[in-house]
Amino acid sequence: MPFMDFLKGQFIDVIAWTDDSRDTMVWRFQRYGHEIKYGAKLTVREGQVAVFVHEGQLADVFTPGLYMLETNNMPVMTTLQHWDHGFSSPFKSEIYFISTARFTNLKWGTKNPIMLRDPEFGPTRLRAFGTYSVKVANPARFMTEIVGTDGEFTTEEVTHQIRNIIVQTFGQVVAASGIPVLDMAANTGELGRIMAQRMSGIIADYGLELPELYIENISLPAAVEEALDRRTSMGVVGDLGKYTQFQTAEAMRLAAANPGGDGGMGAGLGMGMGMAMAQGLAQGLTPAAPPPPPVEHVWHIAENGQTKGPFSKAALGRMAASGELTRQTHVWTAGQDGWKHAGDVTELAQLFTVMPPPPPPPAPA
Repeated sequence: MPFMDFLKGQFIDVIAWTDDSRDTMVWRFQRYGHEIKYGAKLTVREGQVAVFVHEGQLADVFTPGLYMLETNNMPVMTTLQHWDHGFSSPFKSEIYFISTARFTNLKWGTKNPIMLRDPEFGPTRLRAFGTYSVKVANPARFMTEIVGTDGEFTTEEVTHQIRNIIVQTFGQVVAASGIPVLDMAANTGELGRIMAQRMSGIIADYGLELPELYIENISLPAAVEEALDRRTSMGVVGDLGKYTQFQTAEAMRLAAANPGGDGGMGAGLGMGMGMAMAQGLAQGLTPAAPPPPPVEHVWHIAENGQTKGPFSKAALGRMAASGELTRQTHVWTAGQDGWKHAGDVTELAQLFTVMPPPPPPPAPA
Protein backbone atom coordinates (compact mmCIF):
# COMPACT_ATOMS: atom_id res chain seq x y z
CA MET A 1 0.00 0.00 0.00
CA PRO A 2 1.53 3.42 -0.89
CA PHE A 3 2.35 5.56 2.12
CA MET A 4 -0.02 8.41 1.16
CA ASP A 5 -2.90 5.97 0.76
CA PHE A 6 -2.13 4.62 4.20
CA LEU A 7 -2.28 8.14 5.66
CA LYS A 8 -5.51 8.79 3.79
CA GLY A 9 -7.02 5.70 5.38
CA GLN A 10 -5.78 6.37 8.91
CA PHE A 11 -6.00 10.05 9.71
CA ILE A 12 -9.20 11.37 8.15
CA ASP A 13 -11.39 11.50 11.24
CA VAL A 14 -14.49 13.58 10.36
CA ILE A 15 -17.56 11.61 9.30
CA ALA A 16 -20.62 13.48 7.98
CA TRP A 17 -23.12 13.55 5.10
CA THR A 18 -24.80 16.41 3.30
CA ASP A 19 -27.23 15.74 0.48
CA ASP A 20 -29.12 17.93 -2.00
CA SER A 21 -30.46 15.22 -4.30
CA ARG A 22 -33.94 15.17 -2.64
CA ASP A 23 -34.40 11.47 -3.43
CA THR A 24 -31.49 9.72 -1.65
CA MET A 25 -32.71 7.67 1.27
CA VAL A 26 -29.46 5.86 2.19
CA TRP A 27 -25.82 6.76 1.55
CA ARG A 28 -22.80 4.73 2.58
CA PHE A 29 -19.84 6.69 3.90
CA GLN A 30 -16.85 5.88 1.71
CA ARG A 31 -13.71 5.12 3.73
CA TYR A 32 -10.48 3.80 2.40
CA GLY A 33 -10.39 0.14 3.39
CA HIS A 34 -13.41 0.84 5.67
CA GLU A 35 -10.93 1.96 8.35
CA ILE A 36 -12.27 4.55 10.81
CA LYS A 37 -9.99 6.24 13.31
CA TYR A 38 -10.85 5.57 16.92
CA GLY A 39 -11.97 8.88 18.45
CA ALA A 40 -13.12 10.31 15.11
CA LYS A 41 -15.93 12.86 15.09
CA LEU A 42 -19.29 11.76 13.75
CA THR A 43 -21.80 14.46 12.81
CA VAL A 44 -25.41 13.35 12.37
CA ARG A 45 -27.67 16.19 11.24
CA GLU A 46 -31.38 16.64 11.83
CA GLY A 47 -33.35 14.37 9.51
CA GLN A 48 -30.60 11.71 9.53
CA VAL A 49 -29.45 8.68 11.47
CA ALA A 50 -26.11 6.88 11.13
CA VAL A 51 -26.01 3.08 11.24
CA PHE A 52 -22.79 1.14 11.84
CA VAL A 53 -22.51 -2.30 10.19
CA HIS A 54 -19.56 -4.32 11.52
CA GLU A 55 -18.56 -7.49 9.69
CA GLY A 56 -22.02 -7.78 8.17
CA GLN A 57 -23.79 -7.29 11.51
CA LEU A 58 -25.84 -4.21 12.32
CA ALA A 59 -24.23 -2.54 15.32
CA ASP A 60 -24.83 0.97 16.67
CA VAL A 61 -27.45 3.50 15.51
CA PHE A 62 -26.71 7.21 16.08
CA THR A 63 -29.46 9.81 16.15
CA PRO A 64 -28.85 13.53 15.37
CA GLY A 65 -25.91 14.98 17.31
CA LEU A 66 -22.08 15.20 17.46
CA TYR A 67 -20.26 12.09 18.68
CA MET A 68 -16.70 11.06 19.50
CA LEU A 69 -16.34 7.48 18.34
CA GLU A 70 -15.07 5.97 21.57
CA THR A 71 -16.05 2.99 23.68
CA ASN A 72 -18.55 4.95 25.79
CA ASN A 73 -20.45 6.09 22.66
CA MET A 74 -20.39 2.71 20.88
CA PRO A 75 -21.74 0.08 23.31
CA VAL A 76 -22.58 -2.53 20.66
CA MET A 77 -19.38 -1.94 18.71
CA THR A 78 -17.36 -2.19 21.93
CA THR A 79 -18.93 -5.59 22.62
CA LEU A 80 -18.26 -6.81 19.07
CA GLN A 81 -14.63 -5.63 19.15
CA HIS A 82 -14.05 -6.91 22.71
CA TRP A 83 -12.66 -3.53 23.80
CA ASP A 84 -12.17 -4.00 27.51
CA HIS A 85 -10.25 -0.74 27.87
CA GLY A 86 -9.38 2.32 25.82
CA PHE A 87 -8.47 1.27 22.30
CA SER A 88 -6.94 3.82 19.96
CA SER A 89 -6.29 1.80 16.81
CA PRO A 90 -8.48 2.24 13.72
CA PHE A 91 -11.38 -0.17 13.29
CA LYS A 92 -13.11 -1.43 10.18
CA SER A 93 -16.82 -0.83 9.84
CA GLU A 94 -19.36 0.40 7.29
CA ILE A 95 -21.34 3.54 8.09
CA TYR A 96 -24.70 4.12 6.41
CA PHE A 97 -26.43 7.48 6.68
CA ILE A 98 -30.21 7.13 6.47
CA SER A 99 -32.46 10.12 5.77
CA THR A 100 -35.45 10.24 8.11
CA ALA A 101 -36.92 13.27 6.35
CA ARG A 102 -40.23 13.08 4.58
CA PHE A 103 -40.07 12.36 0.82
CA THR A 104 -43.07 14.13 -0.68
CA ASN A 105 -45.01 14.38 -3.95
CA LEU A 106 -44.51 10.74 -4.89
CA LYS A 107 -46.98 9.57 -7.52
CA TRP A 108 -49.27 6.55 -7.58
CA GLY A 109 -51.93 5.40 -10.01
CA THR A 110 -53.84 2.40 -11.29
CA LYS A 111 -52.08 0.88 -14.29
CA ASN A 112 -55.20 -1.12 -15.18
CA PRO A 113 -58.87 -0.32 -14.39
CA ILE A 114 -60.30 -1.73 -11.17
CA MET A 115 -63.55 -3.66 -11.46
CA LEU A 116 -66.27 -3.06 -8.88
CA ARG A 117 -70.07 -3.22 -8.54
CA ASP A 118 -71.59 0.25 -8.34
CA PRO A 119 -75.07 0.56 -6.75
CA GLU A 120 -76.20 2.89 -9.56
CA PHE A 121 -74.30 1.82 -12.70
CA GLY A 122 -73.78 -1.86 -11.90
CA PRO A 123 -70.41 -3.44 -12.86
CA THR A 124 -68.03 -0.53 -13.45
CA ARG A 125 -64.33 0.03 -14.11
CA LEU A 126 -62.47 2.77 -12.28
CA ARG A 127 -59.09 4.43 -12.57
CA ALA A 128 -57.50 6.60 -9.89
CA PHE A 129 -54.28 8.44 -9.19
CA GLY A 130 -52.81 10.62 -6.48
CA THR A 131 -49.73 11.43 -4.42
CA TYR A 132 -48.22 10.25 -1.17
CA SER A 133 -45.20 10.85 1.07
CA VAL A 134 -42.94 8.31 2.75
CA LYS A 135 -40.32 8.42 5.49
CA VAL A 136 -38.08 5.96 7.30
CA ALA A 137 -39.55 5.19 10.72
CA ASN A 138 -37.33 2.27 11.75
CA PRO A 139 -33.80 2.66 10.29
CA ALA A 140 -32.55 -0.74 11.48
CA ARG A 141 -35.51 -2.62 9.95
CA PHE A 142 -35.27 -0.56 6.76
CA MET A 143 -31.59 -1.53 6.43
CA THR A 144 -32.19 -5.24 6.95
CA GLU A 145 -35.46 -5.57 4.97
CA ILE A 146 -34.93 -3.23 2.02
CA VAL A 147 -31.50 -1.66 1.62
CA GLY A 148 -29.09 -4.52 2.31
CA THR A 149 -25.64 -3.50 1.08
CA ASP A 150 -26.79 -0.87 -1.43
CA GLY A 151 -24.34 2.02 -1.09
CA GLU A 152 -26.75 4.65 -2.45
CA PHE A 153 -30.43 3.86 -2.12
CA THR A 154 -33.00 6.23 -3.69
CA THR A 155 -36.78 6.53 -3.47
CA GLU A 156 -37.13 5.08 -6.98
CA GLU A 157 -35.99 1.70 -5.67
CA VAL A 158 -38.87 1.41 -3.18
CA THR A 159 -41.72 3.44 -4.68
CA HIS A 160 -42.65 0.74 -7.20
CA GLN A 161 -43.46 -1.69 -4.38
CA ILE A 162 -45.31 0.99 -2.42
CA ARG A 163 -47.40 1.88 -5.49
CA ASN A 164 -48.43 -1.76 -5.87
CA ILE A 165 -49.54 -1.84 -2.23
CA ILE A 166 -51.49 1.42 -2.63
CA VAL A 167 -53.32 0.24 -5.76
CA GLN A 168 -54.23 -3.09 -4.17
CA THR A 169 -55.50 -1.36 -1.03
CA PHE A 170 -57.45 1.20 -3.10
CA GLY A 171 -59.36 -1.57 -4.88
CA GLN A 172 -60.21 -3.29 -1.60
CA VAL A 173 -61.30 -0.09 0.17
CA VAL A 174 -63.44 1.23 -2.72
CA ALA A 175 -65.13 -2.13 -3.31
CA ALA A 176 -65.98 -2.49 0.39
CA SER A 177 -67.09 1.12 0.91
CA GLY A 178 -70.35 0.85 -1.08
CA ILE A 179 -70.02 4.54 -2.04
CA PRO A 180 -71.57 5.30 -5.47
CA VAL A 181 -69.08 6.41 -8.10
CA LEU A 182 -70.73 9.81 -8.47
CA ASP A 183 -70.27 10.44 -4.73
CA MET A 184 -66.63 9.34 -4.47
CA ALA A 185 -65.27 12.80 -5.25
CA ALA A 186 -66.82 14.05 -2.01
CA ASN A 187 -65.23 11.19 -0.04
CA THR A 188 -61.66 11.05 -1.37
CA GLY A 189 -60.28 12.39 1.92
CA GLU A 190 -61.99 9.67 3.96
CA LEU A 191 -61.00 6.97 1.47
CA GLY A 192 -57.37 8.11 1.61
CA ARG A 193 -57.38 8.01 5.42
CA ILE A 194 -58.80 4.46 5.45
CA MET A 195 -56.22 3.34 2.88
CA ALA A 196 -53.34 4.76 4.95
CA GLN A 197 -54.62 2.94 8.04
CA ARG A 198 -54.88 -0.39 6.23
CA MET A 199 -51.43 -0.03 4.73
CA SER A 200 -49.68 1.02 7.94
CA GLY A 201 -48.96 -2.55 9.08
CA ILE A 202 -47.55 -3.64 5.71
CA ILE A 203 -45.39 -0.53 5.32
CA ALA A 204 -44.16 -0.82 8.93
CA ASP A 205 -42.69 -4.24 8.08
CA TYR A 206 -40.34 -2.38 5.74
CA GLY A 207 -39.40 0.15 8.42
CA LEU A 208 -41.39 2.88 6.64
CA GLU A 209 -44.49 4.95 7.25
CA LEU A 210 -46.84 6.97 5.03
CA PRO A 211 -47.49 10.36 6.66
CA GLU A 212 -49.73 11.43 3.77
CA LEU A 213 -51.78 9.75 1.06
CA TYR A 214 -54.05 11.67 -1.29
CA ILE A 215 -56.53 10.59 -3.97
CA GLU A 216 -56.49 13.36 -6.56
CA ASN A 217 -58.90 11.92 -9.11
CA ILE A 218 -61.20 8.96 -9.71
CA SER A 219 -62.28 8.52 -13.33
CA LEU A 220 -64.67 6.30 -15.27
CA PRO A 221 -64.10 4.74 -18.72
CA ALA A 222 -64.40 7.17 -21.62
CA ALA A 223 -67.68 5.66 -22.87
CA VAL A 224 -69.33 6.02 -19.46
CA GLU A 225 -68.08 9.59 -19.07
CA GLU A 226 -69.47 10.45 -22.52
CA ALA A 227 -72.88 9.04 -21.54
CA LEU A 228 -72.80 11.08 -18.32
CA ASP A 229 -71.96 14.21 -20.31
CA ARG A 230 -74.98 13.64 -22.56
CA ARG A 231 -77.17 13.11 -19.53
CA THR A 232 -75.87 16.32 -17.99
CA SER A 233 -76.48 18.22 -21.23
CA MET A 234 -80.10 17.04 -21.29
CA GLY A 235 -80.53 18.30 -17.74
CA VAL A 236 -79.13 21.70 -18.72
CA VAL A 237 -81.38 21.93 -21.80
CA GLY A 238 -84.51 21.25 -19.72
CA ASP A 239 -87.61 21.37 -21.96
CA LEU A 240 -86.51 19.57 -25.14
CA GLY A 241 -89.43 20.95 -27.15
CA LYS A 242 -88.56 24.57 -26.37
CA TYR A 243 -84.90 23.87 -27.07
CA THR A 244 -85.83 22.47 -30.52
CA GLN A 245 -87.94 25.56 -31.27
CA PHE A 246 -85.05 27.81 -30.28
CA GLN A 247 -82.65 25.90 -32.53
CA THR A 248 -85.13 26.13 -35.43
CA ALA A 249 -85.50 29.89 -34.96
CA GLU A 250 -81.73 30.28 -34.95
CA ALA A 251 -81.43 28.29 -38.17
CA MET A 252 -84.10 30.47 -39.81
CA ARG A 253 -82.24 33.62 -38.76
CA LEU A 254 -78.98 32.37 -40.23
CA ALA A 255 -80.71 31.28 -43.44
CA ALA A 256 -82.39 34.68 -43.83
CA ALA A 257 -79.06 36.42 -43.32
CA ASN A 258 -77.62 34.49 -46.29
CA PRO A 259 -80.47 34.14 -48.81
CA GLY A 260 -78.19 33.63 -51.82
CA GLY A 261 -75.89 31.12 -50.23
CA ASP A 262 -75.69 27.61 -51.66
CA GLY A 263 -77.80 28.54 -54.70
CA GLY A 264 -80.92 29.49 -52.75
CA MET A 265 -80.83 26.45 -50.55
CA GLY A 266 -80.72 28.69 -47.50
CA ALA A 267 -84.06 30.29 -48.33
CA GLY A 268 -85.70 26.95 -48.99
CA LEU A 269 -84.26 25.51 -45.84
CA GLY A 270 -85.51 28.50 -43.88
CA MET A 271 -89.02 28.12 -45.34
CA GLY A 272 -89.06 24.42 -44.51
CA MET A 273 -87.94 25.07 -40.98
CA GLY A 274 -90.49 27.85 -40.65
CA MET A 275 -93.30 25.51 -41.67
CA ALA A 276 -92.02 22.87 -39.25
CA MET A 277 -91.84 25.46 -36.51
CA ALA A 278 -95.35 26.72 -37.28
CA GLN A 279 -96.68 23.17 -37.18
CA GLY A 280 -94.93 22.59 -33.84
CA LEU A 281 -96.37 25.81 -32.44
CA ALA A 282 -99.83 24.88 -33.67
CA GLN A 283 -99.53 21.54 -31.96
CA GLY A 284 -98.34 23.33 -28.84
CA LEU A 285 -101.48 25.55 -28.90
CA THR A 286 -103.86 22.57 -29.08
CA PRO A 287 -105.79 22.51 -25.81
CA ALA A 288 -104.81 19.64 -23.59
CA ALA A 289 -107.34 17.02 -22.61
CA PRO A 290 -108.99 17.65 -19.22
CA PRO A 291 -107.64 15.63 -16.33
CA PRO A 292 -109.65 12.62 -15.12
CA PRO A 293 -112.25 13.31 -12.43
CA PRO A 294 -111.10 12.77 -8.86
CA VAL A 295 -111.80 9.39 -7.29
CA GLU A 296 -114.70 9.59 -4.83
CA HIS A 297 -113.97 8.51 -1.26
CA VAL A 298 -115.86 5.62 0.26
CA TRP A 299 -116.28 5.36 4.02
CA HIS A 300 -116.45 2.63 6.63
CA ILE A 301 -118.47 2.87 9.85
CA ALA A 302 -117.58 1.32 13.22
CA GLU A 303 -120.68 0.11 15.07
CA ASN A 304 -120.77 -2.21 18.12
CA GLY A 305 -117.17 -3.33 17.52
CA GLN A 306 -117.82 -4.20 13.87
CA THR A 307 -116.99 -2.45 10.62
CA LYS A 308 -119.69 -1.75 8.07
CA GLY A 309 -119.32 -0.41 4.58
CA PRO A 310 -118.02 0.89 2.38
CA PHE A 311 -120.60 3.65 1.88
CA SER A 312 -120.53 6.50 -0.61
CA LYS A 313 -120.95 10.08 0.59
CA ALA A 314 -124.45 10.12 -0.85
CA ALA A 315 -125.34 7.00 1.14
CA LEU A 316 -123.94 8.61 4.31
CA GLY A 317 -126.11 11.67 3.61
CA ARG A 318 -129.24 9.53 3.56
CA MET A 319 -128.10 7.78 6.76
CA ALA A 320 -127.56 11.16 8.43
CA ALA A 321 -131.07 12.25 7.42
CA SER A 322 -132.59 9.08 8.89
CA GLY A 323 -130.53 9.31 12.07
CA GLU A 324 -128.45 6.17 11.43
CA LEU A 325 -125.32 8.37 11.18
CA THR A 326 -124.60 10.95 13.87
CA ARG A 327 -121.74 13.31 14.58
CA GLN A 328 -120.35 10.82 17.15
CA THR A 329 -120.28 7.89 14.71
CA HIS A 330 -116.73 6.66 14.03
CA VAL A 331 -115.81 6.72 10.34
CA TRP A 332 -112.67 5.91 8.32
CA THR A 333 -111.53 6.27 4.68
CA ALA A 334 -108.31 5.47 2.84
CA GLY A 335 -105.58 8.00 3.67
CA GLN A 336 -107.16 9.02 6.97
CA ASP A 337 -105.08 8.72 10.14
CA GLY A 338 -107.21 6.33 12.21
CA TRP A 339 -110.92 6.45 13.10
CA LYS A 340 -112.55 9.85 13.61
CA HIS A 341 -115.96 11.14 14.61
CA ALA A 342 -118.03 11.97 11.55
CA GLY A 343 -118.61 15.47 12.88
CA ASP A 344 -114.83 16.08 12.98
CA VAL A 345 -114.34 15.22 9.30
CA THR A 346 -114.69 18.34 7.16
CA GLU A 347 -116.03 16.43 4.18
CA LEU A 348 -118.84 14.85 6.27
CA ALA A 349 -119.61 17.67 8.70
CA GLN A 350 -121.79 19.36 6.11
CA LEU A 351 -124.15 16.36 6.21
CA PHE A 352 -125.30 17.29 9.72
CA THR A 353 -127.34 20.41 9.05
CA VAL A 354 -129.42 22.05 11.74
CA MET A 355 -132.99 20.77 11.51
CA PRO A 356 -135.54 23.55 10.76
CA PRO A 357 -137.93 24.51 13.56
CA PRO A 358 -141.51 23.09 13.49
CA PRO A 359 -143.85 24.92 11.11
CA PRO A 360 -146.18 27.56 12.58
CA PRO A 361 -149.77 26.48 13.34
CA PRO A 362 -152.32 27.03 10.59
CA ALA A 363 -154.12 30.36 10.57
CA PRO A 364 -157.69 30.32 12.11
CA ALA A 365 -160.46 29.97 9.58
